[in-house]
Amino acid sequence: MLLGIDRLIRRDIRPDLLSRLAGGRIGMLTNDLALTSDLVRGRQSLAATGWRFTRLFGPEHGLSGRAREGEHVGDLTDPVTGVEVRSLYGDDVRPAAGDLADLDVVLVDLPDVGARFYTYIWTMSHMLEACADAGVEVVVLDRPNPIGGRLDQAEGPMLDERGQSLVGRWAMPIRHGLTIGELARHWVRTRGIDVDLDVIEVDGWSRDAPYGGGERTWMPPSPNLPNPTTTLLYPGTCLAEGVNVSEGRSTAVPFRVIAAPFLDGERYSAAIAEAGLPGIAAVPYGFTPLVRDHAGEACEGVILHITDADALRPVHTGARLLSLIEEIHPGALEERSLVPMPGESDWSPLEKLFGVKGAFAQIIAGEWNDPGRFAVPGWADAVAEDLLYA
Repeated sequence: MLLGIDRLIRRDIRPDLLSRLAGGRIGMLTNDLALTSDLVRGRQSLAATGWRFTRLFGPEHGLSGRAREGEHVGDLTDPVTGVEVRSLYGDDVRPAAGDLADLDVVLVDLPDVGARFYTYIWTMSHMLEACADAGVEVVVLDRPNPIGGRLDQAEGPMLDERGQSLVGRWAMPIRHGLTIGELARHWVRTRGIDVDLDVIEVDGWSRDAPYGGGERTWMPPSPNLPNPTTTLLYPGTCLAEGVNVSEGRSTAVPFRVIAAPFLDGERYSAAIAEAGLPGIAAVPYGFTPLVRDHAGEACEGVILHITDADALRPVHTGARLLSLIEEIHPGALEERSLVPMPGESDWSPLEKLFGVKGAFAQIIAGEWNDPGRFAVPGWADAVAEDLLYA
């Protein structure tokens, strides 16, 4: 399999596009986690094969990919290429006109995880709009969706756009099944973004490819997604960040665990087993988180194991894990509050993640216990024109 970045390095792209890139002033939105198939940082390999950059842009977690979630990152100079780096996760989430004025094209090479609330894709959406305003071309170096591209496995709910934020701007399901290049095509077409867009496709990937792509080449796309198992669970277990439980950040198993000081792990694991959630098994598990909710407190809960990746519906599972806590510990679960970033809605963190106003009350009341509520029957038709892979 050849990634988009691999094909650009080999100059295995259309001659007209190669000519424009070779003669253009290039910017690049990327980070250290966007590797080639040879496990080298993409921009490093490009620089080594003669490509030159005018400016780089970094998403959440910074160019290094090491900053903590939500931590604002400043501008810097790239130690690899010596080029200035503008942060798009700090005072601004969109490049200023001056950042694009001396560019002809912006390359986008970012790892995605296939979940609506992963911020990298929304940073790309801002880049698309800014480049449209500036008359700058965008070329997305595509990568596989690491949790698969089967649209029959897509899960809602669809985002209510009144709750827009950097974890969701436009209507789409939580598990969307698209690549980052397909998302760019979809938004340019459906949001009326007047930008010249090209996508350098992955050679050798199909929609039914197994999740993860193999542990040997796995690079955590952000600090708390250490392996494919965690990434497949993430579209559901990330919902825990909207309530007063720990999802395991700062531990060896982030997003594979749900725990809190008030939880009875034995009862919780038994309730999960009784609920019969497909593709998942839960084992009692305890830990002491170092950050966020219950930092420094001993927590009890469960660790999750995937028993059938095809059967697993992670978003439904995540919502059901929360409603089960309410069932066994009535009143213990509480919704978190958070000051929004500039320009965001004032919805709660859980409402932004889930995409529904009043999400907390609905979930704990069991209104989302039925997996059928997560169906998005119109999604495949909505994106049919934007697909690049069979």
